[in-house]
Amino acid sequence: MKQINYLKSAKRTINLESEALKKVAKSLNKDFSALCEYLLNSKGRIICLGVGKSGHIANKTSATLSSTGSPAFFVNAGEAMHGDVGAITKKDSVIIFSHSGESDEVIKLLPTLRNVKCNIFSITGNPQSTISQQSIINIDTGISEEACPLDLAPTTSTTAALAIGDAIAVALLEAKGFQSDDFAKSHPGGKLGKRLLLKVKDIMHQGEEMPRVSPNSLLSEVLLEVSSKGLGIALVIDNSNKLIGVFTDGDLRRALNSKIKIHETKITDVMSKKVKTIDESSLATKAIEIMQQNEIYVLVAIRKDKKPTGIIRMHDLLKSGLV
Repeated sequence: MKQINYLKSAKRTINLESEALKKVAKSLNKDFSALCEYLLNSKGRIICLGVGKSGHIANKTSATLSSTGSPAFFVNAGEAMHGDVGAITKKDSVIIFSHSGESDEVIKLLPTLRNVKCNIFSITGNPQSTISQQSIINIDTGISEEACPLDLAPTTSTTAALAIGDAIAVALLEAKGFQSDDFAKSHPGGKLGKRLLLKVKDIMHQGEEMPRVSPNSLLSEVLLEVSSKGLGIALVIDNSNKLIGVFTDGDLRRALNSKIKIHETKITDVMSKKVKTIDESSLATKAIEIMQQNEIYVLVAIRKDKKPTGIIRMHDLLKSGLV
């Protein structure tokens, strides 16, 4: 087997592709802007179409577009002739990905697309190709050589097409004023989505789960409440449902060190009156921030009227996947 310098090979490939991307950036012109305007004003969806390696790039681009506010889906050109083309309507815009611009599966599909009367655009490496010439707008990658030393495996060409697809998605994102909370709505299961959507009230302990005691409760009674609820804290709440203090593990240690008589001492004598709280409608990430800044592991959630509604712990935040 031939001995090669893997690192040298890798650097060569990456350098070739990075130089190609610089050329692509310089070559983009008013056609790119016109394409984005078409897509922005389109009443339909964006169909990313391709086959083979170009199909993979088209698939990824459609996913990026959808997640950034531009409804899109992928159609494999090979499957399109067997029914998938039926999903395309005249309101849609089709972006064809084909480095050669001569993909047989796509060319056979062009008459059908024209009959549908959808807008046809393309991203190719040959502006004189059949697919390019039959597109309303063609974006030329300008790639004439692959990073593959045999100039066979799609490498530089797919990288360039992918970059253009990303550029389209980001340009449309900016034009629509797409924000991080919009992104989160399309990624509710991901960590980013959780960070931008999950609120304190979604994961806090509330209702019967909350350890609550009255100001007249004895320390021994409070310890039973803390133990039964298992949250390491008890809320001291008066008759008007006002939070006047909390009793935590730290307060317990201080009480025991002072040799307090647990069956005779009222909770108001040993509770902490300075309580860290957070609005129940705040993002859960805000709870993490407060806990870290104050080196604590539990917060009391309150409503706008300052009355307690729940308890949130660092353990709950860890369990939710936010930390």
